[in-house]
Amino acid sequence: MGLTGIQIFKYLPKTNCGDCKFPTCLAFAMRLAAAQVRLDACPHVSEEAKKVLTEVSAPPIRLVKLGMGDRTIELGDETVLFRHEKKFNHPSALALLIADNLTDQEIEQKIQQVNNSVMERVGQKLRVELICLQERSADPARFAQVAKKIVASSEAGLILSSFKPEMIKAALAETAARNPLIYAATEENYSQMTALAKEYKLPLAVFSDKGLEALSSLAEKVAAEGVEDLVLDSGARSSGRMLSDLTQIRRAAIKKKFKPLGYPTIIFPGEGGGDALMEAARAGIGIMKYASLIVLNSIEKEVLLPLYTLRQNIFTDPQQPMQVAENLYKVGEPNQDSPLLITTNFSLTYFIVLGEIENSKVPSWLLVADSEGLSVLTAWAADKFNAPKIAKLVKKQNVEEIVKHRKLIIPGYVSILSGEIEEELPGWKVLVGPREAANIPKYLRDMTSSAAL
Repeated sequence: MGLTGIQIFKYLPKTNCGDCKFPTCLAFAMRLAAAQVRLDACPHVSEEAKKVLTEVSAPPIRLVKLGMGDRTIELGDETVLFRHEKKFNHPSALALLIADNLTDQEIEQKIQQVNNSVMERVGQKLRVELICLQERSADPARFAQVAKKIVASSEAGLILSSFKPEMIKAALAETAARNPLIYAATEENYSQMTALAKEYKLPLAVFSDKGLEALSSLAEKVAAEGVEDLVLDSGARSSGRMLSDLTQIRRAAIKKKFKPLGYPTIIFPGEGGGDALMEAARAGIGIMKYASLIVLNSIEKEVLLPLYTLRQNIFTDPQQPMQVAENLYKVGEPNQDSPLLITTNFSLTYFIVLGEIENSKVPSWLLVADSEGLSVLTAWAADKFNAPKIAKLVKKQNVEEIVKHRKLIIPGYVSILSGEIEEELPGWKVLVGPREAANIPKYLRDMTSSAAL
């Protein structure tokens, strides 16, 4: 049974120093009891108190790490069911499945697919994080050979997939330093798989398709043998059961504090039948409903981009919109006669506007105003994108020393600000740009061709 906030408070220093980012020790204790903050947020907890509170403050879903260095993948460490309560901490990691019975050429092509899977969206680099090597050859030497090739050719994380301990052992001789996930312990092989995980100090997946009670029982057995870093696979492959199992596992861990299910999860959406589109749909369910690891059979760009976008949206903190820094940005190689546009610092708005200016091939200046991460219309409605602030920004960025003309292009949706801005900036003329970013290229090309500036 977890401690209450009042019980936790008794172990805290009671200095109300605020170093934990909360105004009082009691407020911190209440958040700790609700698993909404970690104990190490308080730098003044005594060692005696740590011994008592560490178990209490542990997240209901264990943090498990795969990979090494800059490519370390963190799974779990989640504390809530819904993202409006508190942001989800670790995005679902994507993996590409590679079978060891493919030809060397096919394997190399798939490895390169993973290496080339990086896409940039609103300033973030998105990629397929792992390769799942699946044993189908029944040949330990071949399995180890392909594992060695993957490690030599890619920095991606690694999942070694086989229910045969001898296959896993052969591959670990080549890959253990990469900190791979061993997949998977079953009711039949868990003693041998647990021994390998303990020997190499590696995380271990636990598989049972006989229901969540059987899965939790197997996880308890494995944990009792000394392996704590586990990943759960309920065997769900259909969309309905996948949704049901993932939700029940998360609810049991978060709401019931049921420790045997308090681990990250893994799914294989391509094993449920159907084409790549159906696989992507199941993967989307996994992203939205708590899958920590998603192993895909296909990572074509038309599959990846929607999944990247969905993942990015789900795992962005809804209380802290993504923002770019307030500044005057160059687009191309602008000079003192180049157009000057303004927008807000909501990342999505900025990168869409930036992209359309780049598409126009017209070198320009883009002035970005701090709107606390709000889009243009929302910022205007909240009075965070107004004439006085815009005028102040123009002066702060020394725009009059950078551009010779005195013309500022504002978004069409806030045309109402044009007169107010001209009052705040004597000698300036405000031009009303397009309402939609997609019309920016034509607007800028028409403007420059007609020598409007």
